[in-house]
Amino acid sequence: MLWIPIDKSSDTPLIRQVYEQIRIRILRGELQAGQQIPSTRELASDLQVSRNVILEAYDQLLAEGYIISCKGSGTYVAEGVLLEEPSIEQPLPLINLFTDSKQDRDDLIDFRSGIPDLNLFPRKKWANLSRQVYDESPSYVFGYNTPEGRLELRRILSSYLLRTRGVRCHPDQLVITTGATQALSLIAKLLLSPGDEVIIEDPITHEIQTIFSSPGASLYPIPVDGHGMRTELIPADKKPSFVFVTPSHQFPIGGILTIRRRIHLIQFAQASGCYIVEDDYDSEFRYKGTPVSSLQGLEPSRVIYIGTFSKILSPGLRLGYLVLPPSLIERCRDLKWFTDLHTPSIEQLILARFIEECYLERHISKMKKIYQKRREILTECLKMNFKDKVKIIGDATGLHLTAEFKDVDFSNDIIDKILEHGVRIYPVEIHTIKKGVHKNRIIMGYGNLTNEQISEGVSRLRNALLSM
Repeated sequence: MLWIPIDKSSDTPLIRQVYEQIRIRILRGELQAGQQIPSTRELASDLQVSRNVILEAYDQLLAEGYIISCKGSGTYVAEGVLLEEPSIEQPLPLINLFTDSKQDRDDLIDFRSGIPDLNLFPRKKWANLSRQVYDESPSYVFGYNTPEGRLELRRILSSYLLRTRGVRCHPDQLVITTGATQALSLIAKLLLSPGDEVIIEDPITHEIQTIFSSPGASLYPIPVDGHGMRTELIPADKKPSFVFVTPSHQFPIGGILTIRRRIHLIQFAQASGCYIVEDDYDSEFRYKGTPVSSLQGLEPSRVIYIGTFSKILSPGLRLGYLVLPPSLIERCRDLKWFTDLHTPSIEQLILARFIEECYLERHISKMKKIYQKRREILTECLKMNFKDKVKIIGDATGLHLTAEFKDVDFSNDIIDKILEHGVRIYPVEIHTIKKGVHKNRIIMGYGNLTNEQISEGVSRLRNALLSM
């Protein structure tokens, strides 16, 4: 007799219950290879169910190879069906790259840079435009689209970039990407091979260093000062694949590349035959004067321009773009296609309307006033709490500033002690290639913090440093 517990009140069909019970017992070895199992008539009688239930369950087990039927002798467990149960392992903890769960607390104040105020994303307007796009778009929009992105967005974006950033490009030179990270990765695949060299600012985002070194390229660091990359330190005989710069707002120091250095950089690129990669990640938020014109506008045939809407609107949109010299367009389109076919089309069409109807520029204008006030509060709080022991650097643009402290070395131990006081700060040193130069500097983002959080965070930072 084969006892199988079944529940006639269950939503699971009886056929499925019988099938699953026998299947599991075979896999566990409770029913062994070659062992005969009851006939359909016998099992139906034992379980007090219709014989058709058992017939269908057996047919499924036969089809999947769990049992075999020998005409005239009965039904048997098949050979080689035993599956040893794996040892039970503890589940791996979830990893968050930006937090330390051991130190997190409900009132943690995080000065992470590069995050806009997520509470002030224009939800209602975005939702209204979303409904319009969904209602009005032809059916082919919901299918596969071209890797370079929707023409509607590329046309509007080329006009917007010329008007606001001085970027000179035809819509065909634009490739819409899933954020700036994908744009950087496409450049690495497009231009780098093992043994190649990249001239790069130092310090610069650690993630960018990783993206460019992953293909096997080496990084040649050039230090920065308050005016961006020190281009006079680039060896004239270097033959890099490209030079990477953030000329409108150097990350993380904050300098703006002077026109003399821009010209020097372009002359170097022309002489060496390399490209310049310009990352323009947050220059829309400039608080002194108008936004600085792009480097691309000076030499479109040599400069690859990267932009993103993560800082202007939201990182959750995952929308960025590349402006490419004509010679690179086709190869980049192919790489984009092999990477993910195309960036989601509906979001592109919503963004196109958002820009075309001037909502983007209004949003930027509104947020500039808010971020400028937060920058002023952060600057005032730092000076009030630390007086002449702190120097503010690179605060004219963007969503962060750099603070330089006298007689403080922001080692891992000190960072941990500060975290114990409920403040997370980010040392410049984690983004350096040549170590030891910026040990007394930290990056302080203010875009996603309230005025009260900024004030309280600086106060906690002072208390943390005084306690050491």
